[in-house]
Amino acid sequence: MRFIWMTGLFLLLQMVSSAQYGSDGHVVVIQDQLIDTVLQHYEALRLKIMENPDNKAIPGYRIQIFFDSGINSSDRAKIARDEFLLRFPDVQAYINWKAPNYRVRVGDFRTRLEAEKVLQTIIIDYPNAWVIKDEINFPQMN
Repeated sequence: MRFIWMTGLFLLLQMVSSAQYGSDGHVVVIQDQLIDTVLQHYEALRLKIMENPDNKAIPGYRIQIFFDSGINSSDRAKIARDEFLLRFPDVQAYINWKAPNYRVRVGDFRTRLEAEKVLQTIIIDYPNAWVIKDEINFPQMN
């Protein structure tokens, strides 16, 4: 009985899969329209990189691990950046100054989800860290 059910299921799957071939023998690709949207965004990003070699930034996300103002705040920012790079050498770290505050932000993440994933790994060492929108460096294109 089990053999009959398995054979019937196999034949049913074969009939459904054969519907993906056109009448002339060519394969018909059925895909979600979001795939085309993603490919268009990727192509637009690639063109932006090639057309604007002087512009090194695009919208994205970073994780802010340090924020301070006052006397010696630049020194404390450098120390925070250097300590972070010792702990996480694979993640870039940047010092940013916007009067009157020094900030240390890390990473170049295209999506908030990517940033949140890295935040979960560093939150133990940096409990006050949070994800923030920022201009990021272009990702490396292969």
